[in-house]
Amino acid sequence: MVDKVTLQVLANHCRAAAENMAYTLYRTAHSTFVKETEDFTVMVMDRTGRVVAVPMDLGATWYPGMNYNRAIEMVPEYRPGDIAFTNDPYSGYLATHAPDTHLWKPIFHEGEIVCFVGGHVHNTDMGGAVPASLSRSLTEIHQEGIRFPPMTLMRDGAFDETVLRIMMMNVRKPALNMGDLKALAGALNTGERKIQAMVAKFGAKGFMDGLDGLMDYAEHQAREILRSIPDGEYAFSDYADEDSVDGNPCRLALTLTIKGDEAILDFTGSDPQLGSSLNVPTGSDPRHTLLLVGVYYVLYTLNPQLLLNSGLTRPFTCIAPEGTVLNPSFPAAVGMRSLTCARLRSLIFGAFSLAAPERLPAAPAGSSSIVNVMTTDETTHRSVIAAINPVVGGGGGMPHRDGPNGSGADAAYLKNTPIEITETEVPIRFMRYGLQPDSGGAGRWRGGLATVMEFKVFSPNSRITVRNRDRSHFRPWGTLGGLSAETSNFIINPGRPNERILGNTDIAIAEPGDVIHIHSPGGGGRGSPLEREPERVLLDVERGYVSPGAARELYGVVIEGDAVDHEATAALRAELKTRAHSTHFHFGPERDAFEQVWTAENYAALTRLLAALPVHWRFFTKTKLFAVMRNAAGKLDLAAAFAIVRWDYPQIPEVGQDAPAIAQAAE
Repeated sequence: MVDKVTLQVLANHCRAAAENMAYTLYRTAHSTFVKETEDFTVMVMDRTGRVVAVPMDLGATWYPGMNYNRAIEMVPEYRPGDIAFTNDPYSGYLATHAPDTHLWKPIFHEGEIVCFVGGHVHNTDMGGAVPASLSRSLTEIHQEGIRFPPMTLMRDGAFDETVLRIMMMNVRKPALNMGDLKALAGALNTGERKIQAMVAKFGAKGFMDGLDGLMDYAEHQAREILRSIPDGEYAFSDYADEDSVDGNPCRLALTLTIKGDEAILDFTGSDPQLGSSLNVPTGSDPRHTLLLVGVYYVLYTLNPQLLLNSGLTRPFTCIAPEGTVLNPSFPAAVGMRSLTCARLRSLIFGAFSLAAPERLPAAPAGSSSIVNVMTTDETTHRSVIAAINPVVGGGGGMPHRDGPNGSGADAAYLKNTPIEITETEVPIRFMRYGLQPDSGGAGRWRGGLATVMEFKVFSPNSRITVRNRDRSHFRPWGTLGGLSAETSNFIINPGRPNERILGNTDIAIAEPGDVIHIHSPGGGGRGSPLEREPERVLLDVERGYVSPGAARELYGVVIEGDAVDHEATAALRAELKTRAHSTHFHFGPERDAFEQVWTAENYAALTRLLAALPVHWRFFTKTKLFAVMRNAAGKLDLAAAFAIVRWDYPQIPEVGQDAPAIAQAAE
């Protein structure tokens, strides 16, 4: 048993080791996406591969509950100086799409492994069908680039040149990949030195026992938070705009059950695995980190002193049925899993908002579009491919203040790259980069504003990839009287005669002189906007956050000149109160209209029907059912729609005796 003082000292050492690794990687990486955007992780693990410490100041925030154990066990032998790696989403379910290359290194003491250090970099490109390897249009894992199962990358301190040659031959910018891999290997070597110093200080047994103690303490903290939330069953659903290119909405469903200091997250009711790359590979792991990222945010919101390690996951059990969007079967494409993960976080936030409404914010934007440009430098005539910036939306209104502008709240770790750096490295010109007025949901506490970015390209056939495009239709929701936020968009040549509105399209070809406009969603509002102090609304107008028209229509604040007309404001607010909504959530007209047809009962019946079919029939059948229901304009029930689909496609397998009544009626 390690005493509390020693445990805290060890926790500080482990975090410092992780921070040192992060700074090594940050300072030596080659690609903009790693050295500026900071899409990377580093971590200290115990000898089984459970994460014990992560940095707080650098890198992605998805991974404190990551468990490397399945990938570690797939490498048959480890020796001092070895580094193993993988980027295959289906081998050990460690890498969650092909561009994420994970490396891990065993740390030895007197011939025995005492722990591992590891991490990942998001490579700019891993080959495949499109530049940057990612697009929702891809339909199977084989299109998403070259994949490596868990294997040795360095043996006895030297890179395996054969493996490197194979990788570099299959990617579009091998120098960037090589530079980032070497930077991550260097970071792990930094971690090894820090671990050896800790072993010398605490002793090997004291060090390993201390790592166990840190995870036990994080578990204790998580259970304390759960005990502070009322027991109960809380059901919520949310939607990604499209389940495929020009497709139907993708529904995620959650039933959160809290009992004492434990919680079950049952995702039954989520859509079947998709024919696009929005699937989330979790391998039936009941505590997979991607299923629990939203939980980490909730826990940290409720206790900012939380230790971030895999002990946090122990009180939680996730149920994600196989063959669904949150647990797809090979070879489903998974490259755009980050879009679905954003919606998954919103889903978890919604369920916890029902459980503890007074303590949690409204929905964040839930969309962070990563912009990649592949073009030609007219000076050198050389091809350039680069990630130029994430376009991240606003945070949701909080219990005691407005949502943060342009940070996304749950995607805030993705840093923006200074325009000067991007324009130096990529032959484009920025026309606009800032905040989008009137984009945050109105509320007593306003949702954060969206980010807007415009840039011009100069070469023919410039390929623009804007992955994670979402929330162009379904809005980030408001809570407790707050209103939903404005949606996102992707436009080429806004306001010109040749304007093209692309919405959630994530790949476009631009011509010389084209201007690319992308704006994110805002964050949802919290509390009634009619309760926001008029002086705050006036300040928002002066700052350009809210237009005078929106101040009047949404907040009921009448501004004349540079001052509030208090008498007119009081009269207007009294009138608007008679039309204010009083539900817990405000979803916006788009979702309200959708759920007039696809009610909770209808969608539950659909879920049961699809679950009765073989996996490879589910998405096809869903697509056909949606088409029939849409063409019927709400005049058919689901049983009649399924009968029509079965008439057109009698090859759909027969359903068994346990199938839902709707399928039997269609028979």
